[in-house]
Amino acid sequence: MPIVTVADAQVHYERSGSGPLPRLVLVHGTGSAGAALTWGGIGPRFAADREIVTPDLSGAGNTTDDGAPLTVEGLAAQVIAVIEDSGTGPADLLGFSMGAPVAAAVAALRPDLVRRLVLVAGWAHTDGDPYLRNFFGVWQRLGQQADAETFGRYITMTGFSRDFLRALGNEEVERMVPNLPPTPGTLRHVDLDTRIDIRALLPRVTARTLVVGGTQDITVPVEHSRALHAAVADSTYEEIDAGHVMFFEQPEAFVKVVGDFLAAS
Repeated sequence: MPIVTVADAQVHYERSGSGPLPRLVLVHGTGSAGAALTWGGIGPRFAADREIVTPDLSGAGNTTDDGAPLTVEGLAAQVIAVIEDSGTGPADLLGFSMGAPVAAAVAALRPDLVRRLVLVAGWAHTDGDPYLRNFFGVWQRLGQQADAETFGRYITMTGFSRDFLRALGNEEVERMVPNLPPTPGTLRHVDLDTRIDIRALLPRVTARTLVVGGTQDITVPVEHSRALHAAVADSTYEEIDAGHVMFFEQPEAFVKVVGDFLAAS
């Protein structure tokens, strides 16, 4: 597993796939499991004709740092370092949930490194929406109370649409509950979620951009994706009828929407 040093962090990332298309860097969202849990199922679907690069941000996976509070700019610096370390020329960049504002910051700060940008289930400003502010506040309090089961149930309940959970059935839902425990790394991510504000960076994004929202997203309601689309000048917009983790619920639709965008001339 390659490692790149960024400030006090030792950032681990993985590479898979190969092909003639620009490499695709996938930026995970909240959770200490990081890239492995987020992209393990869907990442290989893009690897037939390009290299896939999956970094673990601070607080996740094998990446280590000094444990200080996270910032969007600090995590963006980690993604920038991974792009530079993993190859030459600009990459395609996809960020999910917390990873979406991080990816947008990368595109704003280093436009030379980003060919195409995809923002999935993201948002620009937490404090501007009482729902979002309170949602992440509940995450934070549940985690601080060390109630791992309730924390996991809350995330499972809100991360997926009701139709998807019903289709899975009780036993499969129960297996999902432990997937995102309130580890110190996860709680550092949630703390950042409560403070996200990239409004000043969005006008600086010049890469061709696709914004994807989930119509049944309870975690980050779809209007936040619509607002990101409105704020990024050269962007297109798609919606998928699914909850927050839409690539688990609708993998075929997700791969087609993203794949078509990345392949377009």
